[in-house]
Amino acid sequence: MIKPQLTHVGIYVKDMDKMLAFYSEVFGLTVTDAGRPPDFHLDIAFLSANPGEHHQVVLVGGREEGANANVAQQISFMVATLDEVREMRDRIVAAGMEVRRVVTHGNAWSVYFSDPEDNTLEIYAHTPWYIPQPAAIPFDLDLSNQEIMAQTEELCRAKDGFAMAGARRETMRRMMDT
Repeated sequence: MIKPQLTHVGIYVKDMDKMLAFYSEVFGLTVTDAGRPPDFHLDIAFLSANPGEHHQVVLVGGREEGANANVAQQISFMVATLDEVREMRDRIVAAGMEVRRVVTHGNAWSVYFSDPEDNTLEIYAHTPWYIPQPAAIPFDLDLSNQEIMAQTEELCRAKDGFAMAGARRETMRRMMDT
């Protein structure tokens, strides 16, 4: 069975320049192409952090100024380590954005905030553990990595359904028949 993989998300924006600055300066994404296609009436910008993917984020002009509804519940970006979650949190704060939540989901450490047009974003890194979802337990990102790891492992091991992340991936492979 063919299983398409999610590779990018498109966001309608009000202020293209402001949004391009945010995603390039704070997230370090590169504009790979931009313009107005001949068969489409709105400006489009393609951004990526992966040389193997032409675009991971697509910004499309035309979101009406008075529009207050967001079409995405959240847009999530994964980083490799807890240190990188902390570094991104610091970049977000330096850019004048407010961090709304810092939680562990057991299987991830996450920071939630909004971009300049109020789209909910998440920065996260995987943990070595799994607990059934949904789960969201606040934690202090200013503690040392060792303290955060110990606290997260303790709370995960106390939950019914706890597993090591590798074992959970094997269970998911069997569930997905891959």
